[in-house]
Formats: sequence, structure tokens, C-alpha cells
Amino acid sequence: MAATTSPNMSSRAGSALDPRALADGLSQIFFQRNVWTGLLILAAFVVADWRMALLVVIGTIAGTLTGALIGADDVPLGMQGFCGALLGAAVYTALGSQGWAYPIAFVGGIACAFVTWFFVRLFASQPLKRFALPATTAPFCVVAGVMHATTASLQERSPAVHVTDGTVGTYLRSLLTNVSEVVLVSSVWAGALILLGLFIASWKVGLAAVMGSVVGSLCAFALGWSESDIGEGLAGYSGVLTAIALSVVFLRSSAASWIYAAVGTVVTAVVTLALNDATDAPHYTWPYILTTWVFLIIASAVPALRRP
Repeated sequence: MAATTSPNMSSRAGSALDPRALADGLSQIFFQRNVWTGLLILAAFVVADWRMALLVVIGTIAGTLTGALIGADDVPLGMQGFCGALLGAAVYTALGSQGWAYPIAFVGGIACAFVTWFFVRLFASQPLKRFALPATTAPFCVVAGVMHATTASLQERSPAVHVTDGTVGTYLRSLLTNVSEVVLVSSVWAGALILLGLFIASWKVGLAAVMGSVVGSLCAFALGWSESDIGEGLAGYSGVLTAIALSVVFLRSSAASWIYAAVGTVVTAVVTLALNDATDAPHYTWPYILTTWVFLIIASAVPALRRP
């Protein structure tokens, strides 16, 4: 038994450590499987801080390797890496680059694989199976929430730095920072790199990201968010994911899906504000997740909205 199992385990580990699988793990943050997109997302992390990029790589490797070892069959698609990647970014935002950050990112990446396994099994069971709900970034949010709650004594508090450039300038800035803040980075340059990567993967995905950013920022202004938060992308990043998810990823692209995605982005903005008002703890991508799950359940009863 051991003689046949060992090579299989080695093969799984080897496939998990394939550079393409790791790059795809980064691109899957935005639902894509594209090496160039993944590399541009990694470049966006480097723009923020190379140490953040290192933690992201550690989380990606840990999640991908663990997913392979526990038998996940979607490792080559990058589906086991993106939650670990985001976990690495969340560790950096909470702990900085102190020594504890690195083992926590690795352990957190491992945990993401097991929580992903749980959500996949949950959504494959009755009565949820008929809705075909994706686990998406929920495993990351669960693990990151636990990480944030249990590392309070280690967390570093950096003074907030706000860029003031007027209402119009703030809005234009937010169109790119909304994109970068999906990966917990507030940077126009990082947002531009990621957006370029999305257009490389698919012009529809890039356009959906732009739509989500535009609608998300408009809603943020309407809902009374501060200009500093809007400019940093804190109000609109979840809408970027919702727009992509509902327009071209989890629903077949059509006029109906794009309209539905725009409505979903508006709802995401409201959910984001509600969670922001309800707790001081980071809510990561929960606004996108909750909105998308509900909208996919509703879509199952709408003939014009078809799954791919």
C-alpha cells in the first residue's frame, strides 16, 4: 500500500508546486486562469511591498499544496491557491512583516484548503446542490477572520494616510483602487496592473471590473461614505467582484446577466455599508460573497439568467 501511495502523493505535490498552477492561483482571485494575469497580480503586490508579495506566495503555496494532498482535483486550475494568496495579504495588513507573519501565513494557507473542502462538500449536499453555489472567497474570509481575532496582540497599527484630491479626483482614483483593494492593496498603480491583467484574460472580465468599480464608487458617494475611504477603494472593491461574478463567470454572459450584475453591485454597496457600520473588524470580501450567493439562488428561478 505504501509503495503505491507514496508516488501518488509525490505526483500531487509536484503538480501543486508547478509555477503555472501557482500563477493561476493568483489569477483565480478574479476568477481567471491565466499565467500573465497571475503575474501581473503578483506585480501589484510587489508595488505595495515585496514582503507582502512574499507572504502572498507563501499562502498560495500552502493552500495549493494542501489542496493537492487532501485530494482536490482542481489544483491545476489554480482553484486551491487563491484563498491562501488572499490570506497572505490579510496577514500582512494585520501583522506587517514581523517574524510571526510568515508561519501564520503558511498555517493560514493550509487552513484555507480544509475550509474550502468544507464549503465544497456543503454546497454539494441537499438542498443546496441545485443552486450550484461556489465556495469562492468564503474560505479566505473565515480563516482571515479567525486570524485577525486571535492575533490582536501582534497586530501593528499604522497611522492612516489619506490622499486628498477633490471629489472628481477621488472618484477617478477610486476606479483603480477599487480593483486593487480586492487584494487588500490601495494603489492606483497596483489597480492598473491588475486591470490590465483582467483585460488580457478576457475583455469581458476587464469591462465587468470597470463597471463594478464605476457603479460601486457612485453608490459609495450616494450612501455617504467619506471621500478618503472612497479614494482608497474601501467602499467599492466588493462590487468589482460581484460585477465580474454575475455578468460573465457564474452566469452566462448576456444582456440580462450584465443588468443583473449592475443591480448586484448596487446591493453589494449597501451590504458593504451595513457591515462597515455593524463592526470594526475587517469584513474582507463578505459583501461580495453574501450578495452573489443570494443573487445566484434568485437567478435559478429566472429563465433569462442561465448558468454557464
